[in-house]
Amino acid sequence: MKYKKYLLFAGFSLLSITACKKDYLDTKPTDQVDNSALFTSAANAKNALNGVYRYMFERSTTVPDNAQQNKPGVGGIMLYMDFMGEDVGISSSNWYTSDGGSWISHRTDNSTLLTYMYRTYYRIIGNVNYIIDNIDQASGAAADKNTVKAEALTLRGYAYFGLVQLFGKRYDGAAKPNNQLGVPLLLASTDTNKPRATVESVYAAIVSDLETAISLNATASNKSHAGAAVAKGIRARVALVMQDYPNAIKYAKDIVDANQYPLLSVTDYQAGFNNATLGEFIWSSMPTLDQGDTFGSYFAQIAYNANTSFMRGNPKRINSALYNQISATDVRKKMWEPAPTTVNFPLPAANFARQPYMSRKFSVKEVGGPSLGDVPLMRTSEMYLILAEAYAKTPGSEAAARTVLFNLVKQRDPSAVISVNTGQALIDEILFNRRIELWGEGHRWLDLKRLNLPLDRTVVPNYVPTSVAGTLAIPAGDVKWQFLIPRAEMEANSGLAGQQNP
Repeated sequence: MKYKKYLLFAGFSLLSITACKKDYLDTKPTDQVDNSALFTSAANAKNALNGVYRYMFERSTTVPDNAQQNKPGVGGIMLYMDFMGEDVGISSSNWYTSDGGSWISHRTDNSTLLTYMYRTYYRIIGNVNYIIDNIDQASGAAADKNTVKAEALTLRGYAYFGLVQLFGKRYDGAAKPNNQLGVPLLLASTDTNKPRATVESVYAAIVSDLETAISLNATASNKSHAGAAVAKGIRARVALVMQDYPNAIKYAKDIVDANQYPLLSVTDYQAGFNNATLGEFIWSSMPTLDQGDTFGSYFAQIAYNANTSFMRGNPKRINSALYNQISATDVRKKMWEPAPTTVNFPLPAANFARQPYMSRKFSVKEVGGPSLGDVPLMRTSEMYLILAEAYAKTPGSEAAARTVLFNLVKQRDPSAVISVNTGQALIDEILFNRRIELWGEGHRWLDLKRLNLPLDRTVVPNYVPTSVAGTLAIPAGDVKWQFLIPRAEMEANSGLAGQQNP
Protein backbone atom coordinates (compact mmCIF):
# COMPACT_ATOMS: atom_id res chain seq x y z
CA MET A 1 0.00 0.00 0.00
CA LYS A 2 1.36 3.38 -1.00
CA TYR A 3 0.36 6.80 0.35
CA LYS A 4 -0.04 9.88 -1.80
CA LYS A 5 1.98 12.98 -0.94
CA TYR A 6 -1.07 15.20 -0.93
CA LEU A 7 -3.92 15.43 1.50
CA LEU A 8 -7.61 16.22 1.44
CA PHE A 9 -8.81 19.78 1.86
CA ALA A 10 -12.37 20.93 2.41
CA GLY A 11 -13.57 22.22 -0.92
CA PHE A 12 -10.74 20.61 -2.91
CA SER A 13 -10.73 17.56 -5.12
CA LEU A 14 -10.55 14.58 -2.79
CA LEU A 15 -7.58 12.39 -3.66
CA SER A 16 -5.21 11.20 -1.02
CA ILE A 17 -4.02 7.60 -0.83
CA THR A 18 -4.21 4.62 -3.05
CA ALA A 19 -3.96 0.88 -2.73
CA CYS A 20 -2.78 0.18 -6.26
CA LYS A 21 -0.22 1.23 -8.82
CA LYS A 22 -2.36 2.55 -11.68
CA ASP A 23 -0.91 5.68 -13.25
CA TYR A 24 -4.12 7.67 -13.08
CA LEU A 25 -4.01 7.40 -9.30
CA ASP A 26 -0.51 8.88 -9.20
CA THR A 27 -1.23 12.10 -11.08
CA LYS A 28 -0.98 15.23 -8.94
CA PRO A 29 -4.24 17.24 -9.21
CA THR A 30 -3.79 20.90 -10.00
CA ASP A 31 -5.90 21.99 -7.03
CA GLN A 32 -3.87 20.27 -4.31
CA VAL A 33 -1.07 21.67 -2.20
CA ASP A 34 2.11 19.95 -1.07
CA ASN A 35 1.61 18.78 2.52
CA SER A 36 4.87 20.32 3.77
CA ALA A 37 2.99 23.53 4.64
CA LEU A 38 -0.03 21.83 6.15
CA PHE A 39 1.06 21.45 9.74
CA THR A 40 2.62 24.77 10.52
CA SER A 41 -0.43 25.54 12.65
CA ALA A 42 -3.33 23.80 14.35
CA ALA A 43 -5.66 25.80 12.11
CA ASN A 44 -4.11 24.33 8.96
CA ALA A 45 -4.28 20.82 10.40
CA LYS A 46 -7.93 21.38 11.23
CA ASN A 47 -8.54 22.38 7.63
CA ALA A 48 -7.04 19.09 6.50
CA LEU A 49 -9.24 17.27 9.01
CA ASN A 50 -12.31 19.03 7.61
CA GLY A 51 -11.40 17.59 4.23
CA VAL A 52 -11.55 14.10 5.69
CA TYR A 53 -15.01 14.75 7.10
CA ARG A 54 -16.18 15.96 3.72
CA TYR A 55 -14.67 12.94 2.00
CA MET A 56 -16.74 10.73 4.28
CA PHE A 57 -20.02 11.82 2.68
CA GLU A 58 -18.99 12.47 -0.91
CA ARG A 59 -18.67 9.95 -3.69
CA SER A 60 -15.16 9.85 -5.01
CA THR A 61 -14.61 11.28 -8.47
CA THR A 62 -10.89 10.58 -8.64
CA VAL A 63 -11.21 6.92 -9.60
CA PRO A 64 -13.65 6.25 -12.45
CA ASP A 65 -15.12 3.08 -10.99
CA ASN A 66 -15.70 4.84 -7.64
CA ALA A 67 -17.74 7.69 -9.12
CA GLN A 68 -20.94 5.67 -9.24
CA GLN A 69 -23.96 7.10 -7.48
CA ASN A 70 -24.33 4.11 -5.15
CA LYS A 71 -20.97 4.79 -3.47
CA PRO A 72 -21.56 7.92 -1.35
CA GLY A 73 -18.66 7.64 1.08
CA VAL A 74 -19.23 5.80 4.33
CA GLY A 75 -23.00 6.22 3.93
CA GLY A 76 -22.84 3.87 0.97
CA ILE A 77 -20.99 1.29 3.04
CA MET A 78 -23.70 1.59 5.70
CA LEU A 79 -26.36 0.87 3.08
CA TYR A 80 -24.47 -2.14 1.74
CA MET A 81 -24.26 -3.54 5.27
CA ASP A 82 -28.04 -3.46 5.57
CA PHE A 83 -28.77 -4.75 2.07
CA MET A 84 -26.47 -7.70 2.81
CA GLY A 85 -28.84 -8.61 5.64
CA GLU A 86 -32.48 -9.63 5.53
CA ASP A 87 -34.34 -6.56 6.80
CA VAL A 88 -33.85 -4.10 3.91
CA GLY A 89 -34.82 -5.04 0.39
CA ILE A 90 -36.21 -3.87 -2.93
CA SER A 91 -38.36 -5.56 -5.54
CA SER A 92 -35.75 -5.96 -8.29
CA SER A 93 -32.09 -6.54 -8.98
CA ASN A 94 -30.45 -3.14 -8.77
CA TRP A 95 -27.80 -1.25 -6.83
CA TYR A 96 -27.12 -2.75 -3.41
CA THR A 97 -29.06 -5.95 -4.17
CA SER A 98 -27.24 -7.10 -7.32
CA ASP A 99 -23.74 -6.43 -5.97
CA GLY A 100 -24.16 -6.41 -2.18
CA GLY A 101 -27.32 -8.34 -1.37
CA SER A 102 -26.35 -11.13 -3.74
CA TRP A 103 -23.17 -11.77 -1.71
CA ILE A 104 -21.17 -12.03 -4.95
CA SER A 105 -19.23 -8.80 -5.37
CA HIS A 106 -17.50 -8.86 -2.00
CA ARG A 107 -16.14 -12.28 -2.95
CA THR A 108 -14.93 -11.08 -6.37
CA ASP A 109 -11.45 -9.66 -5.93
CA ASN A 110 -11.68 -7.16 -8.81
CA SER A 111 -15.16 -5.84 -8.05
CA THR A 112 -15.64 -2.08 -7.76
CA LEU A 113 -17.68 -2.62 -4.59
CA LEU A 114 -14.76 -4.30 -2.86
CA THR A 115 -12.27 -1.67 -3.96
CA TYR A 116 -14.60 1.16 -2.95
CA MET A 117 -14.97 -0.06 0.61
CA TYR A 118 -11.27 -0.85 1.08
CA ARG A 119 -10.11 2.46 -0.38
CA THR A 120 -12.66 4.56 1.48
CA TYR A 121 -11.43 3.44 4.88
CA TYR A 122 -7.73 3.49 3.98
CA ARG A 123 -8.00 6.98 2.53
CA ILE A 124 -9.36 8.15 5.85
CA ILE A 125 -6.49 6.39 7.63
CA GLY A 126 -3.85 7.74 5.28
CA ASN A 127 -4.94 11.32 5.77
CA VAL A 128 -5.34 11.23 9.52
CA ASN A 129 -1.96 9.51 9.87
CA TYR A 130 -0.34 12.64 8.46
CA ILE A 131 -2.27 14.73 10.98
CA ILE A 132 -1.38 12.48 13.93
CA ASP A 133 2.30 12.41 12.94
CA ASN A 134 2.62 16.18 12.71
CA ILE A 135 0.11 17.90 14.99
CA ASP A 136 2.29 17.93 18.10
CA GLN A 137 4.91 20.05 16.29
CA ALA A 138 2.39 22.56 14.91
CA SER A 139 1.95 26.03 16.34
CA GLY A 140 -1.22 26.89 18.20
CA ALA A 141 -2.89 26.47 21.55
CA ALA A 142 -2.46 23.09 23.20
CA ALA A 143 -6.22 22.69 23.50
CA ASP A 144 -6.67 23.21 19.75
CA LYS A 145 -3.93 20.73 18.88
CA ASN A 146 -5.36 18.17 21.32
CA THR A 147 -8.79 18.52 19.72
CA VAL A 148 -7.42 17.92 16.22
CA LYS A 149 -5.36 14.98 17.45
CA ALA A 150 -8.28 13.42 19.31
CA GLU A 151 -10.55 13.68 16.29
CA ALA A 152 -7.90 12.21 13.99
CA LEU A 153 -7.33 9.28 16.36
CA THR A 154 -11.07 8.69 16.58
CA LEU A 155 -11.40 8.63 12.80
CA ARG A 156 -8.50 6.20 12.49
CA GLY A 157 -10.07 3.90 15.07
CA TYR A 158 -13.41 4.17 13.27
CA ALA A 159 -11.88 3.29 9.90
CA TYR A 160 -9.90 0.30 11.20
CA PHE A 161 -13.00 -0.93 13.01
CA GLY A 162 -14.86 -0.91 9.70
CA LEU A 163 -12.04 -2.65 7.86
CA VAL A 164 -11.39 -5.43 10.36
CA GLN A 165 -15.08 -6.32 10.57
CA LEU A 166 -15.32 -6.66 6.79
CA PHE A 167 -12.00 -8.23 5.85
CA GLY A 168 -11.20 -10.28 8.96
CA LYS A 169 -12.98 -13.13 10.68
CA ARG A 170 -15.30 -12.18 13.53
CA TYR A 171 -13.71 -11.42 16.89
CA ASP A 172 -14.25 -14.28 19.33
CA GLY A 173 -13.99 -13.16 22.95
CA ALA A 174 -13.64 -16.78 24.10
CA ALA A 175 -10.66 -17.49 21.83
CA LYS A 176 -8.06 -14.88 22.74
CA PRO A 177 -5.72 -14.04 21.18
CA ASN A 178 -7.60 -13.78 17.89
CA ASN A 179 -4.64 -14.62 15.65
CA GLN A 180 -6.65 -14.89 12.45
CA LEU A 181 -5.59 -12.39 9.77
CA GLY A 182 -7.08 -8.91 9.90
CA VAL A 183 -5.88 -6.01 7.73
CA PRO A 184 -2.57 -4.17 7.20
CA LEU A 185 -1.99 -1.95 10.22
CA LEU A 186 -0.58 1.38 9.07
CA LEU A 187 -0.04 3.67 12.02
CA ALA A 188 2.37 6.22 10.53
CA SER A 189 2.35 8.25 7.34
CA THR A 190 5.60 6.53 6.32
CA ASP A 191 4.20 2.99 6.61
CA THR A 192 3.93 1.05 3.37
CA ASN A 193 3.74 -2.53 2.10
CA LYS A 194 2.67 -4.00 5.42
CA PRO A 195 1.39 -7.56 5.80
CA ARG A 196 -1.97 -8.22 7.39
CA ALA A 197 -1.88 -7.83 11.15
CA THR A 198 -3.83 -10.25 13.33
CA VAL A 199 -7.40 -9.39 14.26
CA GLU A 200 -6.23 -9.14 17.89
CA SER A 201 -3.54 -6.60 16.96
CA VAL A 202 -5.94 -4.50 14.92
CA TYR A 203 -8.45 -4.36 17.77
CA ALA A 204 -5.68 -3.45 20.20
CA ALA A 205 -4.70 -0.54 17.95
CA ILE A 206 -8.34 0.57 17.68
CA VAL A 207 -8.78 0.49 21.46
CA SER A 208 -5.53 2.41 21.96
CA ASP A 209 -6.55 5.14 19.49
CA LEU A 210 -10.00 5.54 20.99
CA GLU A 211 -8.88 5.57 24.61
CA THR A 212 -6.19 8.13 23.85
CA ALA A 213 -8.78 10.25 22.06
CA ILE A 214 -11.16 9.96 25.02
CA SER A 215 -8.40 11.01 27.43
CA LEU A 216 -7.86 14.20 25.40
CA ASN A 217 -11.54 15.10 26.03
CA ALA A 218 -12.07 16.96 22.77
CA THR A 219 -15.14 19.15 22.43
CA ALA A 220 -16.45 18.84 18.88
CA SER A 221 -17.25 22.10 17.13
CA ASN A 222 -20.46 20.55 15.82
CA LYS A 223 -22.05 17.15 15.32
CA SER A 224 -20.18 16.53 12.09
CA HIS A 225 -16.96 16.24 14.10
CA ALA A 226 -15.82 13.30 16.20
CA GLY A 227 -15.55 14.70 19.71
CA ALA A 228 -15.23 12.80 22.99
CA ALA A 229 -18.79 11.45 22.88
CA VAL A 230 -18.19 9.95 19.43
CA ALA A 231 -14.97 8.32 20.64
CA LYS A 232 -16.87 6.84 23.59
CA GLY A 233 -19.66 5.63 21.32
CA ILE A 234 -17.25 3.88 18.95
CA ARG A 235 -15.41 2.46 21.96
CA ALA A 236 -18.72 1.01 23.20
CA ARG A 237 -19.33 -0.53 19.76
CA VAL A 238 -15.86 -2.07 19.74
CA ALA A 239 -16.31 -3.50 23.23
CA LEU A 240 -19.63 -5.09 22.24
CA VAL A 241 -18.04 -6.75 19.20
CA MET A 242 -15.18 -8.00 21.39
CA GLN A 243 -17.69 -9.37 23.94
CA ASP A 244 -16.02 -7.06 26.44
CA TYR A 245 -19.23 -6.28 28.28
CA PRO A 246 -17.76 -4.27 31.19
CA ASN A 247 -16.32 -1.71 28.78
CA ALA A 248 -19.43 -1.75 26.59
CA ILE A 249 -21.39 -0.86 29.72
CA LYS A 250 -18.88 1.75 30.84
CA TYR A 251 -18.76 3.77 27.64
CA ALA A 252 -22.39 3.43 26.56
CA LYS A 253 -23.53 4.33 30.08
CA ASP A 254 -21.36 7.46 30.04
CA ILE A 255 -23.30 8.72 27.03
CA VAL A 256 -26.73 7.65 28.26
CA ASP A 257 -26.24 9.10 31.73
CA ALA A 258 -24.84 12.40 30.45
CA ASN A 259 -28.09 12.95 28.50
CA GLN A 260 -26.31 15.44 26.26
CA TYR A 261 -28.10 13.90 23.29
CA PRO A 262 -31.62 13.09 24.58
CA LEU A 263 -33.81 10.59 22.77
CA LEU A 264 -36.02 11.93 20.00
CA SER A 265 -39.59 12.85 20.79
CA VAL A 266 -42.38 11.00 18.98
CA THR A 267 -42.82 14.05 16.74
CA ASP A 268 -39.14 14.40 15.90
CA TYR A 269 -38.88 10.67 15.25
CA GLN A 270 -41.19 11.18 12.27
CA ALA A 271 -39.28 14.16 10.85
CA GLY A 272 -37.22 12.25 8.29
CA PHE A 273 -33.96 11.43 10.11
CA ASN A 274 -32.28 14.18 8.13
CA ASN A 275 -31.56 16.83 10.78
CA ALA A 276 -28.62 16.23 13.11
CA THR A 277 -29.48 19.25 15.24
CA LEU A 278 -32.23 17.15 16.81
CA GLY A 279 -31.40 15.71 20.22
CA GLU A 280 -30.14 12.17 19.88
CA PHE A 281 -27.87 12.59 16.87
CA ILE A 282 -24.39 12.23 18.34
CA TRP A 283 -22.44 12.17 15.07
CA SER A 284 -23.52 12.87 11.53
CA SER A 285 -22.19 13.87 8.16
CA MET A 286 -23.82 17.24 7.54
CA PRO A 287 -23.44 18.38 3.92
CA THR A 288 -24.47 21.95 3.21
CA LEU A 289 -26.72 22.98 0.33
CA ASP A 290 -23.78 23.68 -1.98
CA GLN A 291 -22.40 20.20 -1.20
CA GLY A 292 -25.60 18.38 -2.05
CA ASP A 293 -25.37 15.55 -4.57
CA THR A 294 -28.76 14.91 -6.11
CA PHE A 295 -27.91 11.42 -7.32
CA GLY A 296 -24.83 10.33 -5.38
CA SER A 297 -25.69 10.91 -1.72
CA TYR A 298 -26.84 8.63 1.09
CA PHE A 299 -30.32 10.18 0.95
CA ALA A 300 -30.47 9.69 -2.83
CA GLN A 301 -30.40 5.96 -2.10
CA ILE A 302 -32.68 5.69 0.96
CA ALA A 303 -35.02 8.71 1.25
CA TYR A 304 -38.52 7.81 0.04
CA ASN A 305 -39.00 11.21 -1.65
CA ALA A 306 -35.57 11.59 -3.27
CA ASN A 307 -36.08 12.40 -6.93
CA THR A 308 -33.72 9.74 -8.28
CA SER A 309 -34.51 6.83 -10.56
CA PHE A 310 -33.30 4.42 -7.89
CA MET A 311 -35.84 5.75 -5.39
CA ARG A 312 -38.71 6.45 -7.79
CA GLY A 313 -38.74 2.89 -9.03
CA ASN A 314 -37.30 1.04 -6.05
CA PRO A 315 -38.83 2.05 -2.71
CA LYS A 316 -36.90 0.51 0.15
CA ARG A 317 -38.90 -2.13 2.03
CA ILE A 318 -38.75 -3.69 5.47
CA ASN A 319 -38.85 -7.39 6.22
CA SER A 320 -42.61 -7.85 6.62
CA ALA A 321 -42.25 -10.48 9.34
CA LEU A 322 -40.16 -8.04 11.35
CA TYR A 323 -42.63 -5.22 10.78
CA ASN A 324 -45.54 -7.37 11.95
CA GLN A 325 -43.88 -7.84 15.34
CA ILE A 326 -43.85 -4.09 16.08
CA SER A 327 -46.47 -2.89 18.54
CA ALA A 328 -49.33 -0.96 16.95
CA THR A 329 -48.73 1.91 19.39
CA ASP A 330 -44.99 2.16 18.67
CA VAL A 331 -44.03 5.22 16.57
CA ARG A 332 -41.49 3.06 14.78
CA LYS A 333 -44.35 1.18 13.13
CA LYS A 334 -45.17 4.41 11.31
CA MET A 335 -41.79 4.35 9.58
CA TRP A 336 -43.13 1.82 7.04
CA GLU A 337 -46.44 1.41 5.26
CA PRO A 338 -47.70 -2.14 4.62
CA ALA A 339 -50.36 -1.01 2.12
CA PRO A 340 -49.41 2.39 0.68
CA THR A 341 -52.02 4.47 -1.13
CA THR A 342 -52.22 8.01 -2.45
CA VAL A 343 -53.93 8.94 0.81
CA ASN A 344 -51.69 7.32 3.44
CA PHE A 345 -48.45 7.67 1.49
CA PRO A 346 -48.30 10.83 -0.63
CA LEU A 347 -45.33 11.05 -2.98
CA PRO A 348 -43.76 13.97 -4.89
CA ALA A 349 -44.87 12.83 -8.36
CA ALA A 350 -46.92 10.21 -10.15
CA ASN A 351 -43.81 8.37 -11.38
CA PHE A 352 -42.84 7.33 -7.82
CA ALA A 353 -43.73 3.68 -7.20
CA ARG A 354 -45.68 2.48 -4.18
CA GLN A 355 -44.97 -0.99 -2.86
CA PRO A 356 -46.05 -2.87 0.28
CA TYR A 357 -43.97 -2.25 3.41
CA MET A 358 -42.11 0.68 1.86
CA SER A 359 -40.14 2.99 4.12
CA ARG A 360 -40.86 6.58 5.05
CA LYS A 361 -38.18 6.71 7.74
CA PHE A 362 -35.76 8.82 5.68
CA SER A 363 -36.83 12.00 3.92
CA VAL A 364 -34.80 14.60 2.03
CA LYS A 365 -34.59 18.00 3.70
CA GLU A 366 -36.06 19.84 0.72
CA VAL A 367 -38.45 18.02 -1.60
CA GLY A 368 -37.56 18.88 -5.18
CA GLY A 369 -34.10 20.06 -4.18
CA PRO A 370 -30.83 18.11 -3.96
CA SER A 371 -31.10 14.75 -2.20
CA LEU A 372 -29.75 16.26 0.97
CA GLY A 373 -29.87 15.15 4.59
CA ASP A 374 -27.61 14.63 7.57
CA VAL A 375 -26.27 11.07 7.51
CA PRO A 376 -26.88 9.41 10.91
CA LEU A 377 -23.50 7.97 11.90
CA MET A 378 -24.36 7.54 15.60
CA ARG A 379 -27.46 8.07 17.73
CA THR A 380 -28.13 7.80 21.45
CA SER A 381 -30.67 5.03 20.93
CA GLU A 382 -27.82 2.78 19.80
CA MET A 383 -26.05 3.44 23.10
CA TYR A 384 -29.18 2.34 25.01
CA LEU A 385 -29.23 -0.85 22.97
CA ILE A 386 -25.52 -1.54 23.50
CA LEU A 387 -25.97 -0.95 27.22
CA ALA A 388 -29.02 -3.21 27.41
CA GLU A 389 -27.33 -6.03 25.49
CA ALA A 390 -24.15 -5.81 27.54
CA TYR A 391 -26.15 -5.92 30.78
CA ALA A 392 -28.21 -8.86 29.50
CA LYS A 393 -25.01 -10.79 28.83
CA THR A 394 -23.51 -9.96 32.22
CA PRO A 395 -24.47 -12.40 34.99
CA GLY A 396 -26.70 -10.79 37.59
CA SER A 397 -27.51 -7.72 35.48
CA GLU A 398 -30.71 -8.72 33.67
CA ALA A 399 -32.81 -6.33 35.75
CA ALA A 400 -30.58 -3.46 34.62
CA ALA A 401 -30.93 -4.64 31.02
CA ARG A 402 -34.72 -4.61 31.27
CA THR A 403 -34.71 -1.12 32.78
CA VAL A 404 -32.42 0.33 30.09
CA LEU A 405 -34.47 -1.28 27.33
CA PHE A 406 -37.68 0.08 28.82
CA ASN A 407 -36.21 3.58 29.07
CA LEU A 408 -35.69 3.48 25.32
CA VAL A 409 -38.88 1.73 24.25
CA LYS A 410 -41.18 3.93 26.35
CA GLN A 411 -39.96 6.91 24.32
CA ARG A 412 -41.13 5.14 21.17
CA ASP A 413 -44.28 3.47 22.51
CA PRO A 414 -46.43 5.21 25.15
CA SER A 415 -48.13 1.87 25.86
CA ALA A 416 -44.89 0.00 26.53
CA VAL A 417 -44.42 -1.95 29.74
CA ILE A 418 -41.15 -3.18 31.15
CA SER A 419 -40.04 -6.56 29.86
CA VAL A 420 -40.33 -9.69 31.98
CA ASN A 421 -38.08 -11.72 29.68
CA THR A 422 -34.93 -13.44 30.89
CA GLY A 423 -32.02 -15.26 29.27
CA GLN A 424 -32.05 -15.62 25.51
CA ALA A 425 -35.59 -14.26 25.26
CA LEU A 426 -34.41 -10.97 26.74
CA ILE A 427 -31.42 -10.84 24.39
CA ASP A 428 -33.72 -11.56 21.45
CA GLU A 429 -36.01 -8.72 22.52
CA ILE A 430 -33.05 -6.32 22.61
CA LEU A 431 -31.85 -7.48 19.19
CA PHE A 432 -35.36 -7.07 17.78
CA ASN A 433 -35.29 -3.46 18.94
CA ARG A 434 -31.87 -2.99 17.30
CA ARG A 435 -33.31 -4.19 14.01
CA ILE A 436 -36.24 -1.80 13.95
CA GLU A 437 -34.51 1.14 15.63
CA LEU A 438 -31.37 1.12 13.47
CA TRP A 439 -32.96 0.00 10.18
CA GLY A 440 -31.13 1.54 7.22
CA GLU A 441 -28.27 2.84 9.36
CA GLY A 442 -25.75 0.14 8.56
CA HIS A 443 -25.86 -2.35 11.43
CA ARG A 444 -27.68 -5.54 10.46
CA TRP A 445 -24.98 -7.48 8.56
CA LEU A 446 -22.39 -6.48 11.14
CA ASP A 447 -24.69 -7.71 13.93
CA LEU A 448 -25.21 -11.05 12.23
CA LYS A 449 -21.44 -11.49 11.88
CA ARG A 450 -20.50 -10.45 15.41
CA LEU A 451 -23.21 -12.71 16.87
CA ASN A 452 -22.14 -15.61 14.62
CA LEU A 453 -25.67 -15.93 13.25
CA PRO A 454 -26.67 -17.17 9.79
CA LEU A 455 -28.31 -15.07 7.13
CA ASP A 456 -31.82 -16.42 6.55
CA ARG A 457 -34.08 -14.68 4.07
CA THR A 458 -36.29 -17.73 3.63
CA VAL A 459 -38.32 -16.54 6.63
CA VAL A 460 -38.99 -13.12 5.07
CA PRO A 461 -42.36 -13.36 3.30
CA ASN A 462 -41.83 -10.30 1.11
CA TYR A 463 -38.20 -10.89 0.15
CA VAL A 464 -37.69 -11.09 -3.62
CA PRO A 465 -35.14 -13.85 -4.41
CA THR A 466 -34.49 -12.60 -7.95
CA SER A 467 -33.31 -9.26 -6.56
CA VAL A 468 -30.29 -11.00 -5.04
CA ALA A 469 -29.63 -13.75 -7.60
CA GLY A 470 -31.40 -16.26 -5.38
CA THR A 471 -29.10 -15.78 -2.38
CA LEU A 472 -31.43 -16.55 0.52
CA ALA A 473 -29.27 -18.24 3.16
CA ILE A 474 -25.62 -18.16 4.26
CA PRO A 475 -24.55 -20.38 7.19
CA ALA A 476 -22.87 -18.81 10.19
CA GLY A 477 -19.08 -19.04 9.88
CA ASP A 478 -19.11 -19.49 6.11
CA VAL A 479 -16.09 -18.03 4.29
CA LYS A 480 -18.47 -15.57 2.64
CA TRP A 481 -18.61 -13.61 5.90
CA GLN A 482 -15.13 -12.32 4.98
CA PHE A 483 -14.56 -9.84 2.17
CA LEU A 484 -11.69 -10.65 -0.16
CA ILE A 485 -8.74 -8.25 -0.23
CA PRO A 486 -9.02 -6.30 -3.52
CA ARG A 487 -6.85 -7.70 -6.29
CA ALA A 488 -5.28 -4.29 -6.92
CA GLU A 489 -4.09 -4.19 -3.30
CA MET A 490 -2.76 -7.74 -3.46
CA GLU A 491 -0.74 -6.81 -6.55
CA ALA A 492 0.55 -3.50 -5.17
CA ASN A 493 1.40 -4.46 -1.59
CA SER A 494 4.29 -6.93 -1.47
CA GLY A 495 3.58 -7.53 2.22
CA LEU A 496 0.34 -9.32 1.34
CA ALA A 497 1.90 -12.20 -0.59
CA GLY A 498 -0.04 -15.37 0.19
CA GLN A 499 -2.43 -13.58 2.56
CA GLN A 500 -5.68 -13.49 0.58
CA ASN A 501 -8.80 -14.70 2.40
CA PRO A 502 -10.02 -18.20 1.48
